Amino acid sequence: MPDVPPDLDWTRTAPEEEDGPDPWIELAFGADDAVYLRTTDAPDNVVTTTRKKWDAFVLGVQAGEFDHFAEEV
Repeated sequence: MPDVPPDLDWTRTAPEEEDGPDPWIELAFGADDAVYLRTTDAPDNVVTTTRKKWDAFVLGVQAGEFDHFAEEV
């Protein structure tokens, strides 16, 4: 696993006013197009990907490609 830069600017992927149940996903963009993901309950466990792969994932979410994984409530 590559070293995680200590100076990343982590952003919680939830509305600012939301203080509901944890854990939250946090996201940070680093040098060399690196994207870092972690959860608030395990901040030392960081997943790293590339900006290109992250952008493809976001486009897939926006297009509904993963909707079949969500259960109706």
